[in-house]
Amino acid sequence: MENFALIISAIFIGYIISKRDIFAINTPLILNQFIIYISIPALILLKVPKLSFSFEIFIPVFIAWIVLITSALAVFYLCKIFVFSKEVTGSLMLVGVLGNTTYLGIPIVEAYFGTEALGYVLMYDQLGTFIALSTYGTFISVYYSSTQKVDKKALLFKMLSFPPFVALVLAFGLIGNNFHPVVISVLSSLSSTIIPLALVAVGLQLKFKLPLHELKPFSVALSVKLLFAPLVALVITMLFGWDSMAAKVSIMESAMAPMITAAAIASMAGLAPRLSTAIVGYGILISFFTTWFVYKIII
Repeated sequence: MENFALIISAIFIGYIISKRDIFAINTPLILNQFIIYISIPALILLKVPKLSFSFEIFIPVFIAWIVLITSALAVFYLCKIFVFSKEVTGSLMLVGVLGNTTYLGIPIVEAYFGTEALGYVLMYDQLGTFIALSTYGTFISVYYSSTQKVDKKALLFKMLSFPPFVALVLAFGLIGNNFHPVVISVLSSLSSTIIPLALVAVGLQLKFKLPLHELKPFSVALSVKLLFAPLVALVITMLFGWDSMAAKVSIMESAMAPMITAAAIASMAGLAPRLSTAIVGYGILISFFTTWFVYKIII
């Protein structure tokens, strides 16, 4: 309950502040930069080294990547069909594909399945969503934000130097190592800033009345993320005959709202910031109902 209260409160606070002109107009950009360059790398360095590879990761990770690939293809071709601009396409390739599998995934899955299911949440999130954010997310943000012909070498350099990606590579090299308590304390404090800062940034940019021309991409992104993605996960589990806790948790994770961090990356890259944050903001509220519906289907 506390997690849900924080999500709603932080978005609301950001929205109210935006109406009062209390902060500078570029505050959302500054918050997003802090998240990308400090908060996310800290979280990756804190969590990834704690992972242990085993057969149990198979179902969540497999489903996570199949859902990601099929969702990306669906968004890409829908953008082609509706002739969306490069900026809008880049936005949808981020917020319409990447899910909020940690900060919504953990409280929602725990509420429905209990604490024993959280191990599968971390597998889906860490080896699926987080790696996708650091690789796929980096590529999409760089490729679609470019106004000129993409220089492959420059693109590769930007991907390899992107802070979350650098942190991920470093974290994989540290798997099995224990940090000093002071280091853990620092990383925990820095990573804990993601939720409030990202949600406030969303609230600061949230627009409830979108221009008519943005309603179509808005609907495409949420339809793919909240309906198509869990349907793909459900079909996979049916094809393989999986009915375990790992399978059910994976379906729930695939149904999570668009990732807040994806909107932060889209905004920082100039990929339809207003549209990106609106998709995430409304997606979070709508997902409370759609995840309940998905849960009723799989139990």
